Amino acid sequence: MDRVDDILAQWNRERPDLDVAPMGLIGRISRLAQHLGREMEKTFARHGLNYASFDVLATLRRSGPPHALSPGDLSATMMITSGTMTNRVDQLEKAGLVERRLNPDDRRSFIVSLTEKGFATIDAAVTDHVATQTRIVETLAPDERTVLNVLLSKFLVGFESE
Repeated sequence: MDRVDDILAQWNRERPDLDVAPMGLIGRISRLAQHLGREMEKTFARHGLNYASFDVLATLRRSGPPHALSPGDLSATMMITSGTMTNRVDQLEKAGLVERRLNPDDRRSFIVSLTEKGFATIDAAVTDHVATQTRIVETLAPDERTVLNVLLSKFLVGFESE
């Protein structure tokens, strides 16, 4: 039993007329998200990053050479507002992890690219990140991970296909 079971038992006792099974599923997903977030933040902090900065650097890194995107492309990929993106890029630029350069295709705009320091930082951080994720999911057998991944993907598609 986990802590969510205790909550469900209380609701079942107090409101036996309600089917609280969905509360259990959503409660577990929410609690897992909190635990996972804390573990990821510890990993990011070891590299001088937080979730937001890791997200920008990882998006640039996985975009492939030249590891540069327009702020609009970054915002769209990361599903954040342009104002939020500007703030993140400003902080990363101050830290020497990214640089803004004029867009060679459109001199009225610029692109954000990884610096050498940014490339090295994100490569080290993502290696550590994957190790953290591997450690976290080891409580599940490989076949359980596969089944859970399929089910979570189906659940997520229900939200993202609308």
